[in-house]
Amino acid sequence: MTTETPHVLISGGGIAGTALALRLVEQGIRTTVVERAEAPREGGQVVDLRGASRVVAEQMGLMPGIREYQLHEKGIAYIGSRGAVYARMSMEDYDGKGAVAEIEIARGDLHRVLLKRLDEASGAAPGLLSLRYGEHIAALEQNDDGVNIAFASGAADRFDLVVGGDGVHSATRRMGVGPEEDFSTYLGGYTAFFSMPTPAGIEPGWFTMRAVPGVAVGVRPGPDPDTSMVLVMIRMDRHPALRRDRAAQLALVRRMVSAAGWHAPAMLAALEQSQDFYFDELVRIEVPDVSHGRVTLIGDAASSGSPLSGMGTATALIGAYLLAAEIAASPDDVVAATSRYATAIAPFSEAGQVLPGGGIRFMVPRSTVGSVMSQWVMRVLVSRALRPTMKRMVGGGQNTAPALPQNDPVGHH
Repeated sequence: MTTETPHVLISGGGIAGTALALRLVEQGIRTTVVERAEAPREGGQVVDLRGASRVVAEQMGLMPGIREYQLHEKGIAYIGSRGAVYARMSMEDYDGKGAVAEIEIARGDLHRVLLKRLDEASGAAPGLLSLRYGEHIAALEQNDDGVNIAFASGAADRFDLVVGGDGVHSATRRMGVGPEEDFSTYLGGYTAFFSMPTPAGIEPGWFTMRAVPGVAVGVRPGPDPDTSMVLVMIRMDRHPALRRDRAAQLALVRRMVSAAGWHAPAMLAALEQSQDFYFDELVRIEVPDVSHGRVTLIGDAASSGSPLSGMGTATALIGAYLLAAEIAASPDDVVAATSRYATAIAPFSEAGQVLPGGGIRFMVPRSTVGSVMSQWVMRVLVSRALRPTMKRMVGGGQNTAPALPQNDPVGHH
């Protein structure tokens, strides 16, 4: 192996892994990406770009593609028991720093933009990229000179650096850093997403939420006006058996959506036909040091405040940007590069742990009395006088994230 032109293995072909691959290939660094899924994952929640993540998207040349798929959400509306709106938070009133930002895009569409840019970059530099779906790391062993990898397919190879971008339940983190339970904290609930035909009566462009004891259900606009994304947040004690039991996950979501009323019949009909159902526990991931020699972590594998933070995609893009910059700055010393990256990403990871309003306890009441109180509180909070407070509460860490370093070794587009 030669340390002058490192070969980097990225485990996980999602937002973080694809963004990192793009930046590395642009810098002439040989890159292999393995993704467990057989094809790019479609669907997923709507994500927003603001602050540092928007700067990164601009400097990565992603904005033209993002503008093509950008959603035009007007804001968030809260629905009471009789189907009437009792509070609104418009994007314009909060200058794009409320629950809805100026730039919103479906996760699947952002991934599509990244893959297109990666295809262009690899086409301009043949031989630098290997993108392998239906493959994942089965075992890894690092030493002073590199990392030996055994793949699930039976293949084996050796790399200068391995980057785990394989999400909250990262297998790369487990094999190269430590067990999941050392870094994971349960946040009091579960979340589910799936798409549905836009129900009649939903205001176009508005993210509409309804909360009842134990569950909050939302209908969010999608790229196609005829299709919306359902968001379900369930407040409950942790049940580890749910993690791999799809039938139990579906049964729980059916029961809780039914309890919410409102558009429950249409939601449940869509759930039965859903091809993009996603379910997971809400957890915080905190890895004190994401640099472990020749194994390092980015995205949710390194740090996550859960989907409640609204910072997962932002931190993934920023992490990919910073890590690629450090590798490009010292390609002959990837260990030093990952150490500098760990220092650079730390403040962004900390910002990504911020949960708006205190997390699920604020969003999902436990009792009927709690529901009445939360509606009253929300009416007060969305008043003009308290808008500055709400910007801080619901904007999460993105509104307060630190600025990017000024010395960018990768350069600007």
